[in-house]
Amino acid sequence: MNNLPLNEYVKTRRKSLGLSREEFAQKAGVGLRFLRELEQGKETLKMDKVNQVLKLFGMQLGAVPMDRTNLIEP
Repeated sequence: MNNLPLNEYVKTRRKSLGLSREEFAQKAGVGLRFLRELEQGKETLKMDKVNQVLKLFGMQLGAVPMDRTNLIEP
């Protein structure tokens, strides 16, 4: 589960806890709209709010290696 994109990771973990989006957003201290956008893979989100969500799983944002096979070279 560690190699999942962030949105899939959050959604999978939330569901494994048996929590609705509403319940989870309340526990994380974020709005329902934010959680929905996170789970749908919105690319521009506030890192502090993402960390609020990840904190419930004992995780935080960090740098990870990129898949360099899809990069466009000039």
